[in-house]
Order: sequence, then C-alpha cells, then structure tokens
Amino acid sequence: MRAYILKERGHAEWTEDAPEPLLSEPYGAILSPVAVSPCTSDVNTVYGSGSEKPANLILGHECVARVTAVASRVRDFRPGDLVAVPAITPDWRAPSVQEGNDRHAGRPFSGNALGRSIPGVFAERFAIADADTTLAKVPEGVSLQDALMCVDVATTGFTGAEAAEIRVGDTVVVLGIGAIGLMAIQGAALLGAARILGVGTRPAGIALAKEFGANELLDYHNGTIVEQVLQRTDGIGADAVIICGGDDRSFSDAVDMVRYGIGRVVNLKHYPGDGGLAIPKFSGGRGMAGKTIKLELCRGGRSRMERLLRMVVYGRICPGKMVTHELQGLERVAEGLELMRNKPGNLIKVMVRV
Repeated sequence: MRAYILKERGHAEWTEDAPEPLLSEPYGAILSPVAVSPCTSDVNTVYGSGSEKPANLILGHECVARVTAVASRVRDFRPGDLVAVPAITPDWRAPSVQEGNDRHAGRPFSGNALGRSIPGVFAERFAIADADTTLAKVPEGVSLQDALMCVDVATTGFTGAEAAEIRVGDTVVVLGIGAIGLMAIQGAALLGAARILGVGTRPAGIALAKEFGANELLDYHNGTIVEQVLQRTDGIGADAVIICGGDDRSFSDAVDMVRYGIGRVVNLKHYPGDGGLAIPKFSGGRGMAGKTIKLELCRGGRSRMERLLRMVVYGRICPGKMVTHELQGLERVAEGLELMRNKPGNLIKVMVRV
C-alpha cells in the first residue's frame, strides 16, 4: 500500500509497501481518504524536536474519507459512507472519559494519536478503532472544504473560545490569525464577545479575521502587543486571551495583557524545543493575580464533529473559506506539507483532493 511516512527525523517520503491497515474487531472501520490537509502539526512531527516516533509512521490527521469496511458490531456506518474523521480520536470506552478526561484518557495525549503515534491518514487506506464513537457522516450539501476544516482547525479554535469561558460583552485578544486563530475569532464572536482584537499581519488572514468577527487587527510592527492591548483597554487588559500563534514570548505576553482577578488565558499553541514557559512575576501578581491559565488540546469525537457540521449546514460558520490552496492527487501531500512549512503570505490551509 502507498503511504507518506516519517522515515527519520527531518525526512518524510513515499513508500509503496506500507502495511495494510487491520480491521479492528468488533468496532473498527477501514477508510479511504477523499480529501486531506497537511497541518503545522505534521510539520512539527517531521521537523520538530519532540518525542521519538514509531518507525515508518504514516503521517496525517486531517481527513474526509469514504468507509470501505466495518467490523461486526458497528451500528451506524456502512461501506460507501462519506465521513469526517476528527483529528482527535480518544478511546471513548476508557473509564476516565467518564470523568471528562477525553483527550488524555489512560495516558497523556492518548487522544492525539492519529498520525503521531499510530498510523495516520496520508495513505491509500487507514483504520479507525471505533467507528460509532469517532466518525461523523458529512451531511448532504456540505462541501469537502467545509467538512475538512471542521476535523481539526475549527474544533481547535472553538475549543479555545469555549475554554476561555467567554461571556457576552467580553473583550478578547486572539494571538495569531492563521487557521486556528481565525476559528478562535469566530468562536469568540459566536459566544458573545463584544470586542475581538486579532493579532497578525499575514495578508491571507486579515480579510477573513474581519469577516469572522475581529473588530481590530493589531500589528507587532506598531509596538509591543501588550502595550497596544493595554492602551486600548484603558490599562485594564482583556477579559480573555487565546494563544494561537507567536513564539515562546507569546505565553508571558498573554499573562501581561489579561485582566487581574477574572482574566483568562487559553493556550492552543505547540511550543517546540526544550525550556519552560514563563509567568511574569509582576503581571502574575507575584503569584496572586487571580488570572486563570488553561493549556488546551482540541476536542474530538463523533458528537463534536456532528455539532460543527450542523453549524455549517445552518450557515453559522464557513470554515472552508480558509482553504487557499487546492492540490489534486494523494502524491501531492508532500507538496502541501512544504507549503505549510514555508507558509507563503497568501496561504492559510491546503486541501489535497485524493
């Protein structure tokens, strides 16, 4: 079977002899990708400095697929169904899921396995262990672009807005206007934020940031973002900051620019490399600032995907607008990965039609 694999750290390549996926009894399914999207997380998996990966790991975790086979106890899916495959695939039968620990049940990052620690979707066929709790049928009329953007970037951005506990009338800062930031902006707007300050200069993101709900776009060339936010909030700071981009300094900046007493910081950004994330002593109130910090991984699962797809069906969100580059053919996944790695100014997301 043909698949795009991590051969070694810093090098991914195609192989023609990847092992065929096994149908996991009694709940699993085998699927064939219809559309996939390389992600900055895939770039980090290949070129980052994280934990060691399995040998010849098949990459990829963003996919709309066609079901080709199901196990004996799968109730709701049949071969031929077009489905959204969430990037986060927890074991929904793990006991700690009942405690609300759906992304780290059993072990850290257990839900964040597809294309990272288990075979991913950049292949002619791939397996899902539990079809009924994981997959979501793509409703009629929903485009491939919209469905594909729901499986990772939409759920991640919305997770940030939800974790920030946004209330009607809040002032929210979103650091980064890539795909995750754009969805965090839209999520914040839908939850009732009155004022949303997006931070970023990427040309492709500016117009969509405004369309999705940003009132202002802040440019780091005009002074520090902390100073700009404090100036615009009479020195009080934002009610919530959602970190979707930037560098290591972005974490401490977020603490600096959020309100004392009730301010919330939600981090969605992956920080490669070693070293810690600093909480500034002064804006941290010397440990007593009353600011809430959450380090979040996005939600997955069938119910989550079905809810997001309903948002598309009824016109509340159009995440497919973030697809700025389309490629044809599974073999062009490598090209898409390089686009995500180099990030030209006109890029937000790449869709590869299989």
